[in-house]
Amino acid sequence: MNKNKILGVTIATQSKSDTLEKIIKYISQPKGFYHVVSLNPEILVIAQKNKEFKNVVETAQIKIVDGMGIVLAGRFLNTDVGERLTGVDLMAKLIEQAGKLRLRVLLIGGEPNLANELVECYKSKYPEASFIGLMGIKNIKTPQKSEEKTIFDIVRSHKPHMIFVSFGSPDQELWTERHKKEFSNSLVMGVGGAFDFLSGKTSRAPEFVRKIGMEWFYRLVNQPWRWRRQLRLLEFTYLVIREKWKKI
Repeated sequence: MNKNKILGVTIATQSKSDTLEKIIKYISQPKGFYHVVSLNPEILVIAQKNKEFKNVVETAQIKIVDGMGIVLAGRFLNTDVGERLTGVDLMAKLIEQAGKLRLRVLLIGGEPNLANELVECYKSKYPEASFIGLMGIKNIKTPQKSEEKTIFDIVRSHKPHMIFVSFGSPDQELWTERHKKEFSNSLVMGVGGAFDFLSGKTSRAPEFVRKIGMEWFYRLVNQPWRWRRQLRLLEFTYLVIREKWKKI
């Protein structure tokens, strides 16, 4: 597998089917901690300033190219980034596999009751699988020991094959990595706002908008409070141009 870097972060080129195949192979014979991280411009910008987070991203067992900005940056830098696969789409595919393979799944995070609501939908759609959902932690920046104990007790008793964590980056990835011992033998994936999309609480952009890479703009129009986060796109653009200039 060819490996490339954008802004110092290694990106393993792989197809959607290769990614899914690797994950299913791990689930069939789990051994150790298995972390799935989504890459987008915001993630790469944060990684420039947070060494701990950059190390988490760099050592993840699976890195998927989520943001269209990564694809465009790859073209600009003449760097192969493989096939784009959003975190929302990968989670949906894995939940479908959970139904087929009768897997145990744990959903943590999101707004109050959202994980439970999503679990109820999945129980109806995929009755062969086992689902548990909980908010878990009110403030991921300052998690309480009692909150974490509840989560890890469930992990020990339920032994989930897959765990989806929805606290937002970089906190969800940092928290997951710090507790990789407790999450051993489970696939863990930080999914940001995926619970909102998959539950229907927040609508996704139309498919044609996603294909042309303008989903970020659609979300900004519908969630104007995100404008501060979108400033990182400008910073990402500057950093990519600077990297290109260094290669000339």
